[in-house]
Amino acid sequence: MLWLKKFQIPRGIYKFFHSFSSSPSQQHSVSTSGVWPQRWNDYDSPEEFNFARDVLDYWAQMEEEGKRGPGPALWWVNNQGDEIKWSFRELRDLSRRTANVFEQSCGLKQGDRLALILPRVPEWWLVTVGCFRTGIVVMPGTTQLKAKDILYRLQASQAKAIVTTGSLIPEVDSVASECPALKTKLVVSDHSHDGWLNFQSLMKSVSADHNCINTKMKDPMAIFFTSGTTGHPKMAKHNQGLAFRSCVTSCRDVLKLKTSDILWCMSDPGWILASVGCVTQPWASGATIFIHHLPQFDPKVIIEVRKPTSRSRNPLRGYTGFPKLRFPTLEHCSTGGESLLPEEFKQWKERTGIFIHELYGQSEMGLGLGVFRDMKIKKGSMGKAILPFDFQIIDEKGNILPPNTEGYLGIRIKPTRPLGLFVEYENNPEKTAEVECGDFYNSGDRASVDEDGYFWFLGRGDDVINASGYRIGPSEVENALAEHPAVAESAVVGSPDQKRGEIEFVPELPKTITGKIKRKELRIKEFSQRSATKSEASL
Repeated sequence: MLWLKKFQIPRGIYKFFHSFSSSPSQQHSVSTSGVWPQRWNDYDSPEEFNFARDVLDYWAQMEEEGKRGPGPALWWVNNQGDEIKWSFRELRDLSRRTANVFEQSCGLKQGDRLALILPRVPEWWLVTVGCFRTGIVVMPGTTQLKAKDILYRLQASQAKAIVTTGSLIPEVDSVASECPALKTKLVVSDHSHDGWLNFQSLMKSVSADHNCINTKMKDPMAIFFTSGTTGHPKMAKHNQGLAFRSCVTSCRDVLKLKTSDILWCMSDPGWILASVGCVTQPWASGATIFIHHLPQFDPKVIIEVRKPTSRSRNPLRGYTGFPKLRFPTLEHCSTGGESLLPEEFKQWKERTGIFIHELYGQSEMGLGLGVFRDMKIKKGSMGKAILPFDFQIIDEKGNILPPNTEGYLGIRIKPTRPLGLFVEYENNPEKTAEVECGDFYNSGDRASVDEDGYFWFLGRGDDVINASGYRIGPSEVENALAEHPAVAESAVVGSPDQKRGEIEFVPELPKTITGKIKRKELRIKEFSQRSATKSEASL
């Protein structure tokens, strides 16, 4: 990180724990929650949009005019005591340098694909915003990728550039000869490497002057590789609408961030949640993004670092090392992933004094459903639809199902495809066609919706276990397993059974666990019976 000193960043690099001596009121003494110009509403669709120019540069201008408080745009720390704070003005200038590195030093242009495989380091944000400025399509990936994974991604996307860390150079070099489209290899490292351009060195040699490209709303912005649970990962291609959606009213109302707020999103930078929760969502509101390098998930570190006023992603699930967790500045907590159990809600509330608000999303949509900050919480529910998405529960043909009926989660795509939903699976028209179900995009997730518009997750459509006519969501069983202190992770799949068709495969376990699993099955059976009774009554 010492290379950043060249740019004389105010507040610079300090020792980590020194910054925690000041009080929250000293750090954020100016409230500018009314600065946002409210230019875009839920159904707006401007012809041109670029997040770097229209949002980040806007906040940089507000700083120059003294209309935004002193909080940084990005606040990064690590376990070694290093700290970096960038204002929006500094972020603007550094990302302009990054854009010049891409265009001038690497010869990249709008529409080219760039694979970004970095841990939680500040350069990840510079590369991402630099891609926004130039119209280069960024393709994030987790640092857990191996050579075969990198080969597939580079070949499938025809990427012309890759930016990664020194530890992954052997993995990339072992497959680079099989990727003829790959022309540029950039490394974020304090050392030089044969055949690689050094990102830090190039940043020192370019200007901070750059004209942001005028991207159209329909121009591609990012490609996210799906988890690939069946077959090869698909490439979900997004246009500029993904970033624009974070700027509209309903999406900002999910967290209700102010410019004085600090958001800590713990998502791995390889997933779409990082692009939304660690870039577009907080910066659309002019808030501060807090990032801890956190090479591995460590509850002790997370508990010690307790400045953020809002936290996103999974809470400290299953961690019992601290009976009481008091975070004086923490105001809001959101989680994504599998539905939480009532016991988990209760434990988190007892230990922190804060309720958990659930969120739902996919690589294809970013954030889709959520329990808004001021919304009534129904434990276990994913909340309501975030506009402009129109969520409905549908059957296999795209017909809308009544409340309290199990079906597929669908987003209406006709007559108009909403901004923020992926454009297509790149180079895979068959898979794209498979998820288009009548007037809806079929998410493949099974769920139900109640009379109040709250959605309830049941499981992936291809994962649901059909036992004696009853559909059992694996997540229900997995969550029950995860409650036991001896279980770190769990995975449940269906196993053929002559009498029941399928049973959930679970090894010999303590009775406390198997008892919870049976209770989960009973709850699902009761739900199915209630749904059947309601359906008959409506005929």
